[in-house]
Amino acid sequence: MSTWNHMAERALAGGISREDALAVLRSGDDELLGVLDAAFRVRRQFFGRKVNLHVLMNAKCGLCSENCGFCSQSAASTAEVVTYPMRDVEELVAGAREAVKLGAVKYCMVTSGRGPSEADLAVFCEACRQIKSELRVHLCVSPGLLNVEQAKRLKAAGADRINHNLETSARFFPSICGTHSHADRVATIKAAQAAGLEICSGGLMGMGETLEDRVDLAMTLRELRVNSIPVNFLDPRKGTPMEGRTRLTPGECLRALAMFRLANPATDIRAAGGREACIGAMQPLCLYAANSIFTQGYLTTPGQGYSEDLKLLHDAGFTIGAIEA
Repeated sequence: MSTWNHMAERALAGGISREDALAVLRSGDDELLGVLDAAFRVRRQFFGRKVNLHVLMNAKCGLCSENCGFCSQSAASTAEVVTYPMRDVEELVAGAREAVKLGAVKYCMVTSGRGPSEADLAVFCEACRQIKSELRVHLCVSPGLLNVEQAKRLKAAGADRINHNLETSARFFPSICGTHSHADRVATIKAAQAAGLEICSGGLMGMGETLEDRVDLAMTLRELRVNSIPVNFLDPRKGTPMEGRTRLTPGECLRALAMFRLANPATDIRAAGGREACIGAMQPLCLYAANSIFTQGYLTTPGQGYSEDLKLLHDAGFTIGAIEA
């Protein structure tokens, strides 16, 4: 326990080292509660016992030109998913209204594809304007690769944040995608930051990456000073190149969440996609490292549902966060 207590102190002083991060990921099952206790010390310092709810809206599904091996919407996938073009402004605004009713502090509109067309960008901008004029919610947009001018237009329309996941380390990225690069993704993050937007960027665990790759991702996100890190866990989809991969164990998922918390102590850490499928009955332990979750499902999967998510956090003694003034 003293090892993990000292690690928590180092995290509170600014974040753990690469060596510490690897030690977290390599810890044994008998050490898991000690690791989570260290993560919770840090989480509690910055976020108390509040859990922020985030709601996703899939604004355009499928029909993607990119070949990301994990994604059921990609050009490399034969998975059966419902495909549809960009939703209209009214649908996106209605989704925001529903998110606010659920108590969400963040509403994120997501599209498939390499980057936004002019028409898609116009829809996003108008939806942002209408949502901000009517509702009090933190607004996130996930449109793919962006340049500075596009990011500035979204910022001017009312977007608060851009989501653009790095997914994995620079070393491992070519193993999961060949139609764009890790550097392209970093460039989008920097373009959005230059436009004055907050950044939500995380990754997907369980694609065949090494423990070192997971640490590299955590450290890169720290260097980029992102505001929020969604930690996703691969739930292999039939029809994708990764359909035969084995899910991570709950312990592996929890260690990853703890490592991201200790490496990025004051950053919003989200237990994101694959939470239900990979962590199952041990989901309450996520909240000792993560301070936010998605509710009402993900892009192409439903999740366990809002009522179950509320029961999860209430039973564990956590409370729903509120949007900041």
